[in-house]
Amino acid sequence: MLSGNPGIQIVHQPLNRQAEDRSFGCPPRPTNYHWPVGSCPKTDYLRHSQFTGTELRRVRHPRFLLTTAIQFESIGKQYRLGELGTGTLTLDLERMWARFRGKPDPLEKVGEVNRPERPGGSYAWALQDVSFEVHQGTILGLVGRNGAGKSTLLKILSRVTAPTTGTVRIRGRIASLLEVGTGFHPELTGRENVFLNGAILGMSRAEIRSRLDEIIEFSGCSRYIDTPVKRYSSGMMVRLGFSVAAHLECEILVVDEVLAVGDFEFQEKCLGRMHEVAHSGRTVIFVSHNMGAIETLCSRAITLQAGQLCDDGVPSQVIPKYLSSASRETEALLRDGQTRHVKSVRVCDTGGTKCDRFRVGDDVVFEAELHSDRVVNDPRFGFVISKLGIGRIATLHTSVQQAGRWPFQGTKVLRAIWKDIPLNVGEYQIDVAFWDFNTELETLIGCGSFHVEMKDVYQTGVLPDPSFQGHIVPMAHWQFDDEN
Repeated sequence: MLSGNPGIQIVHQPLNRQAEDRSFGCPPRPTNYHWPVGSCPKTDYLRHSQFTGTELRRVRHPRFLLTTAIQFESIGKQYRLGELGTGTLTLDLERMWARFRGKPDPLEKVGEVNRPERPGGSYAWALQDVSFEVHQGTILGLVGRNGAGKSTLLKILSRVTAPTTGTVRIRGRIASLLEVGTGFHPELTGRENVFLNGAILGMSRAEIRSRLDEIIEFSGCSRYIDTPVKRYSSGMMVRLGFSVAAHLECEILVVDEVLAVGDFEFQEKCLGRMHEVAHSGRTVIFVSHNMGAIETLCSRAITLQAGQLCDDGVPSQVIPKYLSSASRETEALLRDGQTRHVKSVRVCDTGGTKCDRFRVGDDVVFEAELHSDRVVNDPRFGFVISKLGIGRIATLHTSVQQAGRWPFQGTKVLRAIWKDIPLNVGEYQIDVAFWDFNTELETLIGCGSFHVEMKDVYQTGVLPDPSFQGHIVPMAHWQFDDEN
């Protein structure tokens, strides 16, 4: 982590000085007592990191209250597109010397002006004017399409990168899990990487030793803990990395979508652990495309769109708006042919006719047309069926339900046939994901929808009550045996 990020301020424990308290209007304290951070109503002590060094100073922040764990003020992050530098040290020094003297870029073409604010310039804003506060004990979910700025926001929060504009104020220690393999050395064993990763996250060696058995047990990698992690699967690395981060006595836990790599059992353990962390008064920032997990786990949700905050509130209100907006955008992209690989998605009956209304027990065909100009060696594709207010109901995926690889180049049409669909009455949404092994090629949310209606599925002459069935209408056969 960078210790010199401008625009990032970290709350620091104030010094034991009565005179300084009185000068800021705080009540006097005993000589053997340290005010907790934020207990003085008019000031907080902040350590403000700068490129020139780190200095400890006192800054008045009347809006940064005791209950506030994170505060973003007008955060913006800008990236330069294309290649950085000129390719030679001589030309780079020539350009830097001109910039230092306030002269025009000597390598710039005649009449060319390339300022960050110029539309169409070689700069892109990943985040723009993002402002919000997170209180202690909150589980905050970040939702948005790929490229909306969620990961950039977490990287700024974790001090991996610095904001271009604005200020971030953080109270407490942060443990983050942003990418698969973050903080791991491939040549070291799992046990050695626990100490390495824990040290990066700020844990002392004694603290790691005291929790080592608990960390290994939680990860489920005890059999391979003394094996170099270069032989681990991506799921095993995520399990071990999350286990270290979750057992750090931090005030803020930051988790990106990496949990999607783990299996269902481990995801359930992770969600339970995040609940425990939040109930202990600590803060969790969670990014996921699983709307069911966001709605059940989080007490608050924020939607990012094109680097800007567009919605903030309770998940039950934010998620329907986001899904509706994402569906409209996806339908427009598919209609205009602006998607990269997924060219069309349809829901059909067994005769191939496009249909959006079915009855319980019908056969449903999900069809997708894929295109790739290059060879996709290990393609993996899935349909995700979700229900509004509930989340994911079912997944139809080639890596589980299709044996063998199916490399292709050009255009390919895939069909997944779901026999005797057991879904209960309601409106269902279809999302798709296309991967080349562990590389995500394209994910589209809200590619289509269909409605399921009830019928006499048990052929008893009575329609089952949808409110009594739950999420599915099970096809069960009863047997009655008399005991003599």
